[in-house]
Amino acid sequence: MSEFKCGNCCGEMCSKGCSRHADKLNTYDWLADLPDNTAACDIVEVQFKPPRKGYFINANKLPLEKGDVVAVEASPGHDVGTVTMTGRLVSLQVKKANFKPGTELKKVYRIARPTDIEKWEEARKREHETMIESRQIALHLGLKMKIGDVEYQGDGNKAIFYYIADERVDFRQLIKVLADRFHVRIEMKQIGARQEAGRIGGIGPCGRELCCSTWMTNFVSVSTAAARFQDISLNPQKLAGQCAKLKCCMNYEVDQYMESLKKLPSREITLHTLDNEYFFFKADVLSHMITYSTDKKFLVGEQTISARRAFEIIQMNRHGQKPDALIDSDANEKSEPVSSDLLSQDSINRFDSQNKRKPKNKKRKNGNAGGNPRGNGRPNSNAKGHRRSSRNEGDAQA
Repeated sequence: MSEFKCGNCCGEMCSKGCSRHADKLNTYDWLADLPDNTAACDIVEVQFKPPRKGYFINANKLPLEKGDVVAVEASPGHDVGTVTMTGRLVSLQVKKANFKPGTELKKVYRIARPTDIEKWEEARKREHETMIESRQIALHLGLKMKIGDVEYQGDGNKAIFYYIADERVDFRQLIKVLADRFHVRIEMKQIGARQEAGRIGGIGPCGRELCCSTWMTNFVSVSTAAARFQDISLNPQKLAGQCAKLKCCMNYEVDQYMESLKKLPSREITLHTLDNEYFFFKADVLSHMITYSTDKKFLVGEQTISARRAFEIIQMNRHGQKPDALIDSDANEKSEPVSSDLLSQDSINRFDSQNKRKPKNKKRKNGNAGGNPRGNGRPNSNAKGHRRSSRNEGDAQA
């Protein structure tokens, strides 16, 4: 039987779709093993320093596969990157990138030579030192900007400086100073705070790598309304991410919460019973359980009922009727939802009943009746033999 392998090694089953590089924003090419997949599209996707990607035409019909290091056309000179996708899926990625019709794509020159790779590696080693020194130059010129990252071109003739700034910055003098200092062509590119966090990377409060540094490409605006819909505490320290902006993950489940909120009564509606008036206090949106209080500001005489029961009472109040209590005794409605989670069983005293054992019988002394040296209240074997012999002697005399 043939052995199927998948991963960073070569194999028979979809090995071309797996990447040899653990780069950011890597896309799994699930059509890589189809016949003539490479010839289906002349465009290839090439990734440079994450998250920058580009699309180039394979005009020379090179046998390119995912993971190959290639030299591509740049202005000026050439750049070096890694092929991340080939074949049919590239056309879909081009549409997703919103390229205008008639846009001329640059060409793939060749598979990178050893000399190209050496220059590329030397240029990448200078990026961190260039970033630190450029920050000092910008500070010396009095510019209100922060240079977050530097990316050298593969041939080392050009450098892209990524910066963030709250206001418009006149960096014409800065470009002249940087060009004289590093002897390369300078390109300034402004990015946002979220893009900077994605380039730097890090670990979020959830314990996982940042979404912006792994898979996110489009950054949607996040508002505090998403936190209100999900009943999240409006604490700026907890709502802000490492970019000092609102966390992007607050938008992940907000649609589900908004759909669940439609099944709950309005917070402005009060419930009237025969003995009291109840005001809305809080709600568990996903379980559709609502807690009402007899006071508007404080939790007094709280009662937790389901949304179905709340709608029943609202309908009764509209017809001039008032129930005896919020909780319907006939329906045996519980005031709190029963959770089947293991955390609900997390009680300190849950093992006390198991640890209670029956008290053991106290051992008796060896001088107990029956001559039992163990003291268990039972006669020993010698006593039994003596009784049997006495019985036999009585029968013989009779």
